[in-house]
Amino acid sequence: MQPIFNSMKLNLRHILYLTLIIAGAGVFASFSIKKRSESGNMELINRIFDAVANVKTLKYSLQCNERIKGRMQHTESKVKLQIKPRRLYLNIRGVEVLWVEGSNNGEALVNPNAFPYMNLNLDTYGSLMRKDQHHTIHEMGYTYLADILKDGLRRAGDNIDKYFKVLGEEKYNGRDCYKLSISFPDFAWNNYTVKKDENLITISRKLHVSEYMVLENNPKLGSYNDVKEGQVIKVPNAYAKLTLLLIDKEYMLPVNNKVFDDKGLYETYEYYDLQVNPTIAPEEFTKNFKGYHF
Repeated sequence: MQPIFNSMKLNLRHILYLTLIIAGAGVFASFSIKKRSESGNMELINRIFDAVANVKTLKYSLQCNERIKGRMQHTESKVKLQIKPRRLYLNIRGVEVLWVEGSNNGEALVNPNAFPYMNLNLDTYGSLMRKDQHHTIHEMGYTYLADILKDGLRRAGDNIDKYFKVLGEEKYNGRDCYKLSISFPDFAWNNYTVKKDENLITISRKLHVSEYMVLENNPKLGSYNDVKEGQVIKVPNAYAKLTLLLIDKEYMLPVNNKVFDDKGLYETYEYYDLQVNPTIAPEEFTKNFKGYHF
C-alpha cells in the first residue's frame, strides 16, 4: 500500500487543514465574560460569543495558509458544516471528505480523486490525514477558538485592555468588519515535563497551544505520540504572539484570521461566501448525494 499512499500524498496532505476559526459553535454558548474592561473590547467579544451560540449550520469557501517546515502552504476548499449532531463535508479541489458523528467507526470517508481511484476510510488522527497539517477535522468549529480565547483572557487577568484591543473597522470582501488584536508580547518557550499517558495532543489541549507548533519545535520527536513520561519538551506559553481577527459586523463571526508566533506569520484563514444557518438537507451528509463522487 505504500506506493498508493505516496501517489496520494499531494492531495491528501491538504485534506485536514483547519483553522482556528472554521465556522461552527458550541462552547461559546456557555461562556459569559464579566471581567472589567475600560473600553468596548469585552463588549465586542461577548457579541461574538452570542453570535456563535446561535450557529447551527454553515457553508463557506476557505483559503488557508499554514507554515509547514518554514514555508507557507496554500489550500482552498468548500465546506458544509452542521454542529449537532456533528457532520461535515469538504471539497478540496476535487478531494472529498465526509465525516458524520457516530458513523463509519469514527473514520472519515475520503475520495482522493486520484490513484487508486477508490474511496478510503481513514483515521482522522492517523499519519496520512495529519501529515503537514496544523489541525484535524475535530477542531473545525469555534470550540477550539473559544478555548484559546478563554485561556488568553485568563492570562490577561484584570489587564484585558492591554492584550485585547479593537483597532477600528476594515473592509473585507466588500463587507464591514471590526478588527480585533490579541497580543502577547511575552510569548516564549518553556520546559514541560511529560506526565503519565500524555501525548502532544493532550498536552497542547491542556495548555491551549498548537500541537503542530509543539511538534515542529521539538525536532527529536517523530510524531504526536513520540513522548514518554518524564521527558522534557519545549512548549509555548501562549497559542500565539499576535492574533488579528476581522469580525463581520453583520454576523459577528470571524471571517479572517492571522496568527503570528516568535518566527513570524504562522497561519491565516480567509472566509468567502459565508452563509450562516443555511438549510442543509440530511442527504448532503451522505456519500450518495447528487454531485458528490464517492
